[in-house]
Amino acid sequence: QVQVVESGGGLVQPGGSLRVSCVASGSVFRIDTMGWFRQAPGKEREFVALISSGGATRYAKSSMKGPFTISRDNAKNTVYLQMNSLKFEDTGVYYCFIDAGSRRYWGQGTQVTVSS
Repeated sequence: QVQVVESGGGLVQPGGSLRVSCVASGSVFRIDTMGWFRQAPGKEREFVALISSGGATRYAKSSMKGPFTISRDNAKNTVYLQMNSLKFEDTGVYYCFIDAGSRRYWGQGTQVTVSS
């Protein structure tokens, strides 16, 4: 069994920064892609960013690549999402996923609220 747990969400003012983390544990032998989705209130879950086992990254929008940075620590089975210059529209629940053994595992989500 694989467990995926996010942390690091919270309340931040517009223009502020936040880093969310996600760690995988349990019967994890080899993790391939790791990444993040988010779901804003009243909207569908959307892709944010992913990172391959080799460190290649992809972001949902080119405009997101600057303020958002995804990274991973393979030794710790952990993926991070550093978010800078946060805007009101970045508010939502951020979900981590990991791909391992041809399956995708999801975390329970961490709330990020951008508000003044």
